[in-house]
Amino acid sequence: MTLKIHIDDSAAPYEQVRAQISEQARSGLLPVGYRLPTVRGLAQSLGLAANTVAKAYRALESDGVIETRGRNGTFVAAAGSAAERELASAAQAYAEKARRLGLTEADAAAAVRDALRAAYGE
Repeated sequence: MTLKIHIDDSAAPYEQVRAQISEQARSGLLPVGYRLPTVRGLAQSLGLAANTVAKAYRALESDGVIETRGRNGTFVAAAGSAAERELASAAQAYAEKARRLGLTEADAAAAVRDALRAAYGE
């Protein structure tokens, strides 16, 4: 697992950790059952506070991306089909790009609706 935190990025460090682990899990780079580093271990390797990584892990668990098995550790959870994972990955990349471009959520959603209409011929 490779994560890169960009301090000058507008996204908070915990959000960067969350997004990168989520993307790697959904793309299959982190396979189902992959054991993630401990909160402290990952925090130390990234130069972050343990609470920052813990917040990212809590968000990932809430999203169903990872699961904590008590003292046994934290693992990548089973997700949907490969097509669902690929779609989720593309949607996440689109949302991040729309935000970086300064678009509002409404403008981003409108662009998706237009693209879907064009693709499905509606």
